[in-house]
Amino acid sequence: MPTKNGRVRGASNELVAAARNLRASQTPAERVLWQALRGRQLDGFKFRRQYPVGNSVLDFVCVERKLVVELDGAHHSLDEYVRYDQARTEHLEQYGYSVVRFSNAAVLTDLDMVVEQIRSELAGRESSSE
Repeated sequence: MPTKNGRVRGASNELVAAARNLRASQTPAERVLWQALRGRQLDGFKFRRQYPVGNSVLDFVCVERKLVVELDGAHHSLDEYVRYDQARTEHLEQYGYSVVRFSNAAVLTDLDMVVEQIRSELAGRESSSE
């Protein structure tokens, strides 16, 4: 049963294993962004990576501000992925999350812009009680 923030209490072994596997096999863009977000480096906000919420594993999330950061490869511009991503975003919004997406290319070529946009999104969101 999901908690009010969408995180599955006692997430399935499969979801936990998938999250662990994704953390161990990050893409180059995920590694770069994680170095900028980890350890409360971004204005003191704690980010988690490959975090289970609902039936999904999120790339990065600041639970305090309910901000999800997703990184997308080039295939996410295909119609089927656009529809999937939109449905996933709508599902997360039901739990009060806001989702911001960046291409892998943006992270690798303009990390400062990506970090500034994340900072702006954080500033525009209120703290959650969890």
